Amino acid sequence: MPEPVIVAATRSPIGRARKGSLASVRPDDLAAAVVRAVVERVPALDPAEVADVVIGCGRPEGAHGNNIARVVAVLAGLEHSPGVTVNRYCSSSLQTIRMAEHAIRAGDGDVYVAGGVECVSWYGVASFDAPDEPNPRFDTARARTARRSGGGEPAWREPEGLPDMYIGMGQTAENVRELEGITREELDGFSLRSHRRAVAAQRNGFFDREITPIELPDGTVVRTDDGPRADTTLERLADLAPVFRVGGAVTAGNSCALNDGAAAVVVMSERRASELGITPLARIVSSAVSALHPEIMGLGPVEASRSALKKAGLSIDEIDLVEINEAFAAQVIPSARRLGVADERLNAYGGAIALGHPFGMTGARIMTTMINGLSGSGGRYGLETMCVGGGQGMAMVVERLS
Repeated sequence: MPEPVIVAATRSPIGRARKGSLASVRPDDLAAAVVRAVVERVPALDPAEVADVVIGCGRPEGAHGNNIARVVAVLAGLEHSPGVTVNRYCSSSLQTIRMAEHAIRAGDGDVYVAGGVECVSWYGVASFDAPDEPNPRFDTARARTARRSGGGEPAWREPEGLPDMYIGMGQTAENVRELEGITREELDGFSLRSHRRAVAAQRNGFFDREITPIELPDGTVVRTDDGPRADTTLERLADLAPVFRVGGAVTAGNSCALNDGAAAVVVMSERRASELGITPLARIVSSAVSALHPEIMGLGPVEASRSALKKAGLSIDEIDLVEINEAFAAQVIPSARRLGVADERLNAYGGAIALGHPFGMTGARIMTTMINGLSGSGGRYGLETMCVGGGQGMAMVVERLS
């Protein structure tokens, strides 16, 4: 069976939505710049060999619509490659890497570009953006969530009947926090940790190795992430009010922001990489998805990671770097505890609380950062895992090769 390897990875800087550095860049243009850059990182590769361009997007509509993957392929100079857009919410671009992995293992092709994009700045800009239409069969569950948001329901326990499939992610974070007994102090402490680690990674040039600078329409070039804050303190975080629930603890400070960004990797069969004289960055060892109650989706990384580790024949103690997407501190803390992740191995360069979480981008962004981290530290194995809206989890294990 062919072995899938990652031979190149890059990402854009991450901008704050609407008021940040990338707000003026269309999502298809942003993703095309990153896809073009990642292919250029493999000079031995003839771009005509790319069997498919697979792009993840959390909301593939409006400026993100019209099968953005194919639009990106053409804009990036890969007009002879087909394109498909993938939506698994927050793990959309990790799913694209998994699809490339599966296609290579099946012998369907040798070279794939996998990645993702999300520009929240462009939500609602196009006239054909349409509002979601929730199925009324979930109305009872949605009303229950509304009561809990206003402080009118007890702490979360799995309810009878249909779950709230459309529950806001902040509400799921509060549910997990209550269920797991996580304190406000723990949430803010984790947020401070994320900013400190991300700021340190910015200052020592760690992110420079993975970021493709983006030229704006006015000619300005963006090279760094907007989000990390060197001036963040526990006192400032403690002053922020809960934003999702009366009496809650999840704030804007211990949650990810809304952002713009894109990332991409080149996944290739190990055989083809060898034929071209390319030294792979990492081998994809295993991947997994899982499902759980939608109202506590933040614990999704737990079973997904256990499944991916089992497939890989590895224990968590053999993993050198673990990246759990920081949608909310309220879900990373209990997920890491349940998995038994040592603090020094967890999100060593900060995470989405500091850097940001452009939904369709994040899976490929984390993979890029994790491979960069394994290379710099000399670690062998990395685990990326994410919670996913709708009550899902996803995970992937990679092995550093260079």
